[in-house]
Parts: sequence; C-alpha cells; structure tokens
Amino acid sequence: MNSAISIGEPWMWGGFVAFVLVMLVLDLFVFGGNKAHKVSVKEAAAWSLVWVSLALAFNAGMWWYLSGTVGSEIADRKALEFFTGYLIEKSLSVDNVFVFLLIFTAFHVAPEFQRRVLIYGVLGAIVMRAIMILAGAWVVREFSWVLYFFGVFLVVTGMRMLVMAEKTPDLEKNPVLKFARRHLRIAEGDHGEKFSVMKDGVRYFTPLFLVLILIEVTDLVFAVDSIPAIFAITTDPFIVFTSNIFAIMGLRALYFLLADVADRFHLLKYGLAMVLTFIGAKMLIMPWYHVPVGASLAVVAVLIGSSVVASLIATRKVAK
Repeated sequence: MNSAISIGEPWMWGGFVAFVLVMLVLDLFVFGGNKAHKVSVKEAAAWSLVWVSLALAFNAGMWWYLSGTVGSEIADRKALEFFTGYLIEKSLSVDNVFVFLLIFTAFHVAPEFQRRVLIYGVLGAIVMRAIMILAGAWVVREFSWVLYFFGVFLVVTGMRMLVMAEKTPDLEKNPVLKFARRHLRIAEGDHGEKFSVMKDGVRYFTPLFLVLILIEVTDLVFAVDSIPAIFAITTDPFIVFTSNIFAIMGLRALYFLLADVADRFHLLKYGLAMVLTFIGAKMLIMPWYHVPVGASLAVVAVLIGSSVVASLIATRKVAK
C-alpha cells in the first residue's frame, strides 16, 4: 500500500491516549456528562466545532513536527492521509446517527437520557476500535493480500447499502436484542437514566441498558465497514487510530446536531454507499493503478457533498 513508514513514536501514542482520557474525564465529570439534560442544537454545534477544530489542530501540529524531523514530503503525505481518513470516518459516522435515532425512538428514550447512553457508547467504541485497528494493522503488515479482501468486502457492503438504503431495520428481530432479553432480567417501565435497579434483593437491567447494548453493537458493525475503508488510504497504525478516534469522539455531538433534521439528509446514505464502493474499488485496482490520496479526498468530498445538496433540494421540494 502507500504508507510503509509509520510515524507513531511511543511518546506520540502515549500523548494521544492521555489526551483522549483527559477529554473523556472532563466530559464525564466537568462538562455535565453525569447530569441528565437535553442537549440543545446550540450546545451540540459548539461541541462539534470544538472536535473538528481539535482534529485540524492535531493534524497541523503533526505536520509541523514531521516537517522538522523527517521532511516536508512525508509531512505533507501524512497530513493529507490523516485529513482524508478523518473525512471518511466522519462521513461514515453519520450513518451511525440514523441508526442511533432509530434505536432511541423505538425504545422511547427521553432526550435528556440519550447523552449518558452515548457517553458510555463512545467509551466502548474507543476500546473496540483500538483493538480492531491494532489487530488490523498487524494483519495488513503480515498478510498484505488481506487488503484485497477488504476491497471486495467494501464493494459488496457499498452495493448492499445502495439496495437497502430505503429499508428500515426491524429492531424486534435483532438477534442481539433477542439474546439479551432471553438471558437478562429486564425491569419493565421507566427508570430514568439507570442501567440497572434492585428489586427484592435481585438486580434487574433496565430497557436503557438494552439500548446501550444496541448502540455498542451498532458501532461494532459500522467499525467493520469503516476501518477497512481507512486502510485504503493509509496503513500507518498511528494515522488510522488518531483519525478514527477523533471522528468517534465527535460522534455524540454530531448526533445531537443532526437528530432533529436527520430526515432532511435521507439521500446521504446513497452517498455513503458510493464512498464505500469507490474505496473498495480503489483497493482492488492497486496492482494496476494507485489512486493518489488527494484524488481519493476529492472523490469522497464530491460524493458526500452532492448527496447532502441533493437531500436538501429534495426535502425542500417536498416541503413546498
């Protein structure tokens, strides 16, 4: 692939993990993460801006450091890989928003309790993604042919998304949900933001805990799609990890920003499906032609941008 050089030194890994932990602690204990409240669009927009700004600042800092240590050529390439990977992961995370909204609606979760579920959802997602990325990087390094398997998988996934774009999944038929209800004691009714309660000395799990399980499983499923996608851009574990985590950290804010207007972006799923198909095709034609990272960035931006514009135009015509 195109990124044999890994720029992730031990202190860089340690510094980034420490940054993520600090931000999570601040979110949980300082910025109201442990207090039930409805997240306003204004608050969500502010946090979205913060996370995008932090990602861009990180990329600029990485470029500056690499320029002074390994030269501008590598610095430019790594910065472009990070930005492209971040854009892909951020775009694909929008699909999570649609499913999260479906889950919260199906379980009638009040807006003030959704934030806590998503905080723990993000914590689980970070751990799962870290394991999958490090395992994926090892597999790619040891067995380079697996990239072509990723390519086939992404093309099939993209085509399937195109076919299934208008279909709404039936949560009641979800095997994970069926398994949980069969093996866990579930306390019916509203229990606020609690994940479990005690009844007659016996611990019961609340419906909100089932929601958390579905959120975690949803992210795991989407990670299976999105992580192979970024390996088409770079095989540098540090770039893959940091761009992925920045996208995940901003996922909760993105959800609350788009939740009320998600129906206005119904054509975005087609754009995301075409992105996955393009990236899969890019991986498959690697032996004959290497698509430059800049060209990949342009194609992804056009596909996502055009599907957003088409969605807004279509919904505006319907409103009239």
